[in-house]
Amino acid sequence: MRILIVKLSSLGDVVHAMPAVQDILNALPEVELDWVVERGFAPLVRRCSGVHRVIECELRRWRKTPLAPATRAAWRAFKRDLQAQSYDAVIDLQGLTKSALVAWLACLAPGGRRYGLANQTDGSGFEAPARWVAHVAVTLPQRSHAVTRSRAMCAQALGYGPASSMSFGLLAQTGSAQGAINSEANHATACAGQVALVHGTSRADKEWPVAQWQALGQRLNAAGHGVVLPHGSAAEEATAHEIAAGLADATVWPRLGLDALTDALAGCVGVIGVDSGLSHMAVALDLPHVQIYNFDTAWRTGPLVLPRDALTPVHPRQCSVFAHPAPSLEAVWQAWLRVFAPTRLA
Repeated sequence: MRILIVKLSSLGDVVHAMPAVQDILNALPEVELDWVVERGFAPLVRRCSGVHRVIECELRRWRKTPLAPATRAAWRAFKRDLQAQSYDAVIDLQGLTKSALVAWLACLAPGGRRYGLANQTDGSGFEAPARWVAHVAVTLPQRSHAVTRSRAMCAQALGYGPASSMSFGLLAQTGSAQGAINSEANHATACAGQVALVHGTSRADKEWPVAQWQALGQRLNAAGHGVVLPHGSAAEEATAHEIAAGLADATVWPRLGLDALTDALAGCVGVIGVDSGLSHMAVALDLPHVQIYNFDTAWRTGPLVLPRDALTPVHPRQCSVFAHPAPSLEAVWQAWLRVFAPTRLA
């Protein structure tokens, strides 16, 4: 059986779809599964255990110059790649017009079917063509966590029961973290014993104040932890240096590619961050993690407290902290002590 997953973007959404892939592979081990994703996130999908082929697209870039010869050539190449294989099931986990277009273009094997979302869930994106293209539209509960939404849709589409445990299947090479950082920027920093502070996010209203980050970093330093600060833009880099300036032991990472960043994060002892793709990667890597929310949306995208397998009890390795206009330093610190304590005792 061949299955195509369509989940194009963004970073956090791609991460949230990974447990559904692991569910499929556990329930149907004979499956060969491919995934269509935006090129920028393809390195992460290649780290998702069990994905056979990653089909890259650049819809975000192509729509800026749709008639340019280079765009038209790239689109034709993408279609050839997409249609090189026929699928028994095409599952659109995005629920948008662009993902519905990709699902519609994919070739079906005899008897194959396309599956899409039938409804919008609270806080998620949804556009009507996602339903029109699907042979089977799956209705989901209105209030659904992003991870649960994808898992439930795949389970209903393919006819297996929901799993009681959860795995993201995100693979990292922790031994290569040092080399990845050095090779990309000739900058030495050790990850062992260090906590990553993920301060950057796509929206300014999700940010946590710099003074709070500095105070948190000081507490981590006093507890014997070094602090590392990733960033993805010039503005985030400037904020990272501002935070580091107030700390005794802090390193601003060079800007890393997604592969190197995955490995570097995996080498840290934990992560504290705002609602962002990197924070969701920390969850997928099963790191001790505190996720900071200025809005009451953690129920939809925050860490889920589920066992990693049927034999392992739930450990509070990850949690979210919410308050408006922003959580206090003390609330975040106490949450960190709760999630990190089981790691120290293990």
